[in-house]
Amino acid sequence: MEFGVIDYGASNMFSLLSALKRLDVEIDVVSEVKDISIYSAIVLPGVGNFSSASNTIKKMKNKILDAVEKDMPTLGICLGLQLMFEQSEEGSGEGLSIFEGSVVKFGEGVKIPHMGWNMVKPDRDSILFDGVKKRIWVYFAHSYYPKPIDDSIIRGTTFYGSKFTSVVEKNNLFGTQFHPEKSGNVGKAILENFIRYVKR
Repeated sequence: MEFGVIDYGASNMFSLLSALKRLDVEIDVVSEVKDISIYSAIVLPGVGNFSSASNTIKKMKNKILDAVEKDMPTLGICLGLQLMFEQSEEGSGEGLSIFEGSVVKFGEGVKIPHMGWNMVKPDRDSILFDGVKKRIWVYFAHSYYPKPIDDSIIRGTTFYGSKFTSVVEKNNLFGTQFHPEKSGNVGKAILENFIRYVKR
C-alpha cells in the first residue's frame, strides 16, 4: 500500500510524512504530473497560501480529478481540505472543485490565525471518527475555513468565534481542517481510520 502525497509547495510536510510512516504506510511525494491511479490513496497536506498552492497544483489537477472520479480514497488536511473547494478569499486561485463551496476568512473578534488545540463536535457518523471518543480535541493552525454548499458532507464542526466546518466526508473523500499528524493519540486514531478505509 502506497500513498501519493501531493507536493504543491506546502510547508511542514515532514510531520505528516513521519506520522504516516509510523503507521507503516509507504509514501511517494508527488510533485510532477504522473499517473496517480497507481496509488492506494491520495493525501493533500499542508500549511500555506491557497493562491500559491492552487497555482502549483494546477498542472496536476486533471490527474487528481481523474483519480477522485475513479473512487480513489482522498484525504485533504488543512490547506489540502481548502483546495478541495472551488475558491478562497485567500487570493484569486481556483481550487480543485471537488466540493462545491468556498473558503472564507475568520471574521473580526477572534485572534488570527486560529492556532492551537480546539474541540471538534461530530455532526454525523464518520469513518474518521470510528472508535474515537466524543470529545475530540485536535490541533489547528489556520486563518481560513471551508463553507460547503452541501451541508450533508459536514461531519464535524468547531467553535471559534462562531461555528465552522472542520471535517467533511463524502464517499471516498475526506477532509480535516485540523492537523491529525499533530493531534496526539486522537489524530493517530483518525489517520488509522483513514488507512483502514483504504485497505477495505
